[in-house]
Amino acid sequence: MANYLDFEQSIKQIDDDIANAKIKGDEHAVEILNKELEKEIQKIYKNLSEYQRLQLARHPDRPYTIDYVNLLLTDAYELHGDRAYRDDPSIVCFLGYIAGHKVMLIGEQKGRGTKNKLRRNFGMPHPEGYRKALRFAKMAEKFGVPLLFLIDTPGAYPGIGAEERGQSEAIARNLYEFASLKTPSIAVVIGEGGSGGALAIGVADKLAMMKNSVFSVISPEGCAAILWNDPSKQEQATKAMKITADDLKHQKLIDDVIPEPINGAHRDKNAAAKALGEYFVKQITALEKLSIDELVAKRMDKILSIGTFEETK
Repeated sequence: MANYLDFEQSIKQIDDDIANAKIKGDEHAVEILNKELEKEIQKIYKNLSEYQRLQLARHPDRPYTIDYVNLLLTDAYELHGDRAYRDDPSIVCFLGYIAGHKVMLIGEQKGRGTKNKLRRNFGMPHPEGYRKALRFAKMAEKFGVPLLFLIDTPGAYPGIGAEERGQSEAIARNLYEFASLKTPSIAVVIGEGGSGGALAIGVADKLAMMKNSVFSVISPEGCAAILWNDPSKQEQATKAMKITADDLKHQKLIDDVIPEPINGAHRDKNAAAKALGEYFVKQITALEKLSIDELVAKRMDKILSIGTFEETK
């Protein structure tokens, strides 16, 4: 069963009409309704608000990291564990190929269905998850394998156990280590990029976002609760925070925006995966032409330029 957001109800109605017409065998009606559906999708998705993009970033049918692994990677082999505490299922690591390019793919996985969501901790990594990511990033560096980080988390897990095991240190260590990795790296926000949980695997030569993804230091609900003492003002907070891909590209906080299918990645996973794969191949081909010293120097310059400003009278 497809999931529809509140602003997608007119699309749902046409989809239902198409399904009924197919049952009746009315091909003429199906043809007319498909054209109507295309027009309705164009109308809705070309005028999305910031809050609607947030809803799309959190859409339950949106492709998650393992969906992209299945659609993009060949000869995929999953790697496990941090060799210190345990294997954190909310961070997944795969070695494989994208269009013939060797890659170490590391991403956050939310999970579908109650049992899987609990197993994946709703995509909120523990410190051992970030240490697992660092372990395999260093392995990729050792063997000269490019890295692809896929970011999709509401944030790092804030539980007592996670704090006892050094959550903040694990995040800080990744920021420090990833900044000087001697192998090309690309990070892409595929859904929700929440705070340090996203930053911990977001330091790379190229940082991009899927068109309908978001990246923020705090959730809009948390922001609304702090500023207005009213979490229900999340729509107002989303607009004020400037957390969409286009906003962050304008602020020069990300490098690129990866286009999605007009009707969203959740309705056409194959097209979304194709766009992400083409972006990876294009960028990694350019990055591999640089020497290691040039690569690291450019990455550091980019990181140090974030947040620069000029004072004007």
